[in-house]
Amino acid sequence: HVQLVESGGGSVQAGGSLRLSCAASGATSTNYCMAWFRHVPGGAREGLAGIWLGGGRPYVAEFVRDRFTIVPNNARNMLWLQMDKLKPEDTGLYYCAAAQSSRIKCESSGHGDFDHFGQGTQVTVS
Repeated sequence: HVQLVESGGGSVQAGGSLRLSCAASGATSTNYCMAWFRHVPGGAREGLAGIWLGGGRPYVAEFVRDRFTIVPNNARNMLWLQMDKLKPEDTGLYYCAAAQSSRIKCESSGHGDFDHFGQGTQVTVS
């Protein structure tokens, strides 16, 4: 059973940076797709970034592409989300997701394609 635990959230001033971590345990391997999502105030859910652990180019949503970077660390079963130049509209609950997948499927995966989710870590930008 895959378990995901996020950390690294907190309060930061606009323009600052945070690095979120997702620690994965269980049956993850290189044929897994992992991603970051967030719930923002008002209830909207946004896909931010994803990557196939077997290699290949990461996907980062266009609206954060110039500020967010997704970084996998397979040796440590970790997935990071580096967030720079944070804005108040980045405030939300950030969580990671995982699913067994192929590289091609991972590149087009949406929220419904994942079956493991963490509890999330809160990010507040003021």
